[in-house]
Amino acid sequence: MSTIDQQDEKKIAETSDDQIKIPDVLPVLPLRDIVIFPFMIVPLFVSRERSIRAVDQALAENRMIMLVAQKDIAKEEPNAGDVYSVGTAAIIMRMLKLPDGRIRILVQGLSRARITQIEDTAGFLQARIEALQEPEAEAGLEMEALIRNVRGSLEKSVALGKNISPEVMAIAANLDDAGRLADLAASNLELKVEDAQSVLESLEVTPRLRRVNDLLAKEIEVLTVQADINTQAKSEIDRSQREFYLRQQLKAIQSELGEGNELAEDISAYREKIAKAKMPKPVEEEVDRQLKKLERMHPDAAETATLRNWLDIMVALPWAKHSKENLDLKKAEKILNEDHYGLEKVKERIIEALAVRKIKEKPKGSILCLVGPPGVGKTSLGRSIAKAVNRKFVRLSLGGVHDEAEIRGHRRTYVGAMPGRIIQSIQQAGTNNPLIMLDEIDKVSSDFRGDPSSALLEVLDPEQNFSFRDNYLGSPFDLSNVMFMTTANMLETIQPALRDRMEIIRLSGYTEEEKLQIARRHLLPKQMEENGISEKYLDISDTALREAIVRYTHEAGLRQLEREVGKICRKVARRVAEGNTKKVKLTVKNLSEFLGVAKIEPDEALKHDQVGVVTGLAVTAAGGDVLFIEAIAMKGKGGLQLTGQLGDVMKESAHAAYSYARARAKELGIDEEKFTSTDIHLHIPEGATPKDGPSAGISMATALVSVLSNRPVRKTVAMTGELTLRGNVLPIGGVKEKVLAAHRAKVQKVILPIQNKKDMEDVPKDVQKELEFVFAEDVREVFKEALMPPIERAVPLQEESATHSSSKAASDASGS
Repeated sequence: MSTIDQQDEKKIAETSDDQIKIPDVLPVLPLRDIVIFPFMIVPLFVSRERSIRAVDQALAENRMIMLVAQKDIAKEEPNAGDVYSVGTAAIIMRMLKLPDGRIRILVQGLSRARITQIEDTAGFLQARIEALQEPEAEAGLEMEALIRNVRGSLEKSVALGKNISPEVMAIAANLDDAGRLADLAASNLELKVEDAQSVLESLEVTPRLRRVNDLLAKEIEVLTVQADINTQAKSEIDRSQREFYLRQQLKAIQSELGEGNELAEDISAYREKIAKAKMPKPVEEEVDRQLKKLERMHPDAAETATLRNWLDIMVALPWAKHSKENLDLKKAEKILNEDHYGLEKVKERIIEALAVRKIKEKPKGSILCLVGPPGVGKTSLGRSIAKAVNRKFVRLSLGGVHDEAEIRGHRRTYVGAMPGRIIQSIQQAGTNNPLIMLDEIDKVSSDFRGDPSSALLEVLDPEQNFSFRDNYLGSPFDLSNVMFMTTANMLETIQPALRDRMEIIRLSGYTEEEKLQIARRHLLPKQMEENGISEKYLDISDTALREAIVRYTHEAGLRQLEREVGKICRKVARRVAEGNTKKVKLTVKNLSEFLGVAKIEPDEALKHDQVGVVTGLAVTAAGGDVLFIEAIAMKGKGGLQLTGQLGDVMKESAHAAYSYARARAKELGIDEEKFTSTDIHLHIPEGATPKDGPSAGISMATALVSVLSNRPVRKTVAMTGELTLRGNVLPIGGVKEKVLAAHRAKVQKVILPIQNKKDMEDVPKDVQKELEFVFAEDVREVFKEALMPPIERAVPLQEESATHSSSKAASDASGS
């Protein structure tokens, strides 16, 4: 809406619709984005052909035209349904044709009118209309208050910056007609078409004035917020201008003093670092582009600091710097043997990788994953491997990591963004071919922030990691030169796709002899050095060390043993510090003086052959362990009760064993009536410890058959294997750990599934020599080796004080 002159405003106040008779049929001019009110004088530009014809028709007849707003301003050729039914009958006061074919008209609204019928006759819209008469406004307190509010709101909006001419304000101040005041205010508020149309369609004066008052109040709120924003922006501009002025002065002062521009010096330094970094060409082009962007930026802008941080990391990364590898296989093997005792498979695999690298310049190596219980030396082995191949070693702990950005980095747009841990490790190493140890990869978790395991898929895939793209860098970095190793305590929690990318190498627990050698070669010298004592103050015998291993530790690894050795060294160091420099000779007899009462009672085989008590074998987090399975019979109705906190798989194995015994009762020498008159209670001690898995199947079957047939079980036999309903013995895992547990428990014979015979190559030779092994294909072979002939009478319940490791106290019971 354009500004109207003073004469036009006077006409607004003086014109009355009674002076002109409005005909029943008028040409229709659809309006886009504007609503015309009665008594308003407004200039309009008309460009559409149909609208121009409607104006020509009006000028040819009585200069009157019906002005209605379009519902959709995008509609180019509106029809009857595209315009509102209520509009304003107006008179064309002036018309001017423009050179571009458009016409400019000046119209004055006369009266509200409703379209009753509309048609497209001669190329323009023509409507039959009905002039709407406004009812008289009822004078009263509410009306007076509304008029005053509207006038006051108009004045307040002008004070807040609303562009309303003084002439309009003067008319509003002197206008007594409430309806005209509402129309005048609405026409100067720049309302949306829907809001303006609602005011136009309101014939009752009081609701119309109330509606206009609400719209004015909303407009004042918007103007107030706008004024606040403008004030804030102005203060920011004033501050920026002041800073700019001061900086110009500072530059002039620095120029006079002969000091240079810090930003220019930094940019020059960046260019030198970029040249030295020897980046790949695409990366160098991106860094140059960002550097040019930095030159154009204000030194103290927030983005300048972000860009500087990014450039610092880009020039600091070792794009072309690498350490020279040691490809001398004998030297590498010597270093590995010096640092670690045993672990032959792992050492052999590392030497093989070095051999391939020696022959082929850039092979695609596999990712090694060392899996084993805590304390067996997985992480320290990675450090030794890095030393053997002469690579920088970086350990990256993934335990508890649950954000994908920890691996891929954050985007630079975030406050405090930084690269991911992989790029940080590369930067920390200072070379592009370090050995990165991803520790505890089985303890990575995921949540709403993403899955780090999925992000590691690209990192650990030799086919993809040559162009690893960190979110912070925004440019690819070649990880194919990096030697990755991972460690885990268990494989089950590692994502299958990630597990598929790694070569699994299992580290079993150490034997007693291996622990003795490691303690003698590594742990004892290390602890003596850390505690400041030498060989002239302490001498530990092999028997004392062996006693410390058996009676004071119960673990697959060596951490607890190292703590116990450290405890001895500290007590000796205290004696030396107190002036007692006499050499301490540690033996089995005086070991308790330094370590206290023995914490662990070693696993031992049963002392007697008993009915219903079998020595089983299991694998725990601490390595292998013996498991005593007890069964007892009592009068009942043929039920089977299972206790000892058994898992579902173990319970199913027990029921399968019971069903097998019942199906083969005659063959096994069992009275069939016992299955209906006797209840069996099968228990596995250490009830607080959850137990599960199918490998105790033949052990539970032996215990059940023993108690039902009254045949004692040989105390010198330990067994493990899964049982099927047909009596087949299926293979199990953890053979080495279980055999070592049997060896510690001093059993003489171990029964294993025949398919596990191939796993015996992992068992130490000295252990194989001391044990007798039976490889069973059918459970009847197990019964033959483990069960003795039946005894004539029932043996009363006996208490067997068999000492077990980790405070075991298993009650060995027998019954008929």
